[in-house]
Amino acid sequence: MSKTKISTLNLRIDPAIKEAVREAAAIEHRSVANMVEVLIRRHCDQQGIPIPEQSDLFPRIEHG
Repeated sequence: MSKTKISTLNLRIDPAIKEAVREAAAIEHRSVANMVEVLIRRHCDQQGIPIPEQSDLFPRIEHG
């Protein structure tokens, strides 16, 4: 089983924007964290900013 590396992002945001993200997440049956990730991925895709796969950033080390 592969382990997924997670990074924490703390930010301050306007309460109205936070509520809008909560509503958008609920509509898509997502968590707020997942909705934020989806929005960031969509934006990066639209701007042509590549997001590498975790396996490219953190290759598995074979033990043997």
